[in-house]
Amino acid sequence: MRVPFTRVASRTAVDSARYTLAALTVSVGTVGLAAAAARPGLLALVDQHAAAVRDSLDGDRRPLSEAMLAGYAEGVRTAALEHGWTPPAGPVDWSHPEWLLTRLLAVCALARSLDRA
Repeated sequence: MRVPFTRVASRTAVDSARYTLAALTVSVGTVGLAAAAARPGLLALVDQHAAAVRDSLDGDRRPLSEAMLAGYAEGVRTAALEHGWTPPAGPVDWSHPEWLLTRLLAVCALARSLDRA
């Protein structure tokens, strides 16, 4: 049985986006979202970043997708790496998180909201 190329490519893209978001959730999201739940100030900051991400992706005009969020996260992370950012070697201090980690945490929060929709 032959599968049309568009179906194979689409499935691969979906799997890739899901993998990217899952890896992001493991590295930043799980601990960061738990910290945000315990710290109202961090939760407000994550909400602000989530609104900015949604705005960047035109989320008010079209529904967000896993592919959009994964692409955004990869783009932000790649740009940061190109400018000398290095991922934290140990646990993140969520009482004073870096801008980039807060932005990636916001992507995790948005991805979680897709799961509930």
